[in-house]
Parts: sequence; C-alpha cells; structure tokens
Amino acid sequence: MLRSAILNAQLTRILEYVVKNWVPAIYSGAESVEAGGLMSYGVNVVDLDRRAAAYVDKILKGAKPGDLPVKQPKKFEFVINLKAAKQIGLTIPPTYWLGQIR
Repeated sequence: MLRSAILNAQLTRILEYVVKNWVPAIYSGAESVEAGGLMSYGVNVVDLDRRAAAYVDKILKGAKPGDLPVKQPKKFEFVINLKAAKQIGLTIPPTYWLGQIR
C-alpha cells in the first residue's frame, strides 16, 4: 500500500479487511505496521526530514533552490509485525528478521 492521505484516512478499514481475509500486505510506512499491518518497506521519514532541513538551511543562507542537486533517499527500513503475521497464519523465520520487529 502506497503512502497516500486518502489511504491513510482509511487505514483502519483496510487493516480490518486484510486481517479478515488473510491477505498478506506490505505497506510503505512503519506507521501502518504500528497500526496492525503485516510489514512495511520504505524510506525513513525522519532521515528525509533531517536532510530537508539541511536544504532549508542552505536556502536561508543564500543558495538558490534551482542550483541545489536533487537527492535520492538513502535510508530505508523494513519492519515486520509478528503479531499480525501470526493472525493470518504466516510464520516469519528468524533468518528473515532483517529489520525492526514489532
């Protein structure tokens, strides 16, 4: 599930449907996993905010926004909700616990 204000507004309903129908789903943000989703893989939003602040600092010091390079995200996170996995009958072997386990 992609990050979207519309989808996030319906997150509870989506999670209820997914659990009820045993649908393994992956989300783009850890907040979905914290709300009960199975797993997420996406950019680390805190890192993006920190990097954006550096851009704001450069602009406030006189840099022209058009002269600043466009950068790609550097930090990604993989989060698994073991409780949600158990609810849909999915076993996540410890060898796959590469990221954060909630």
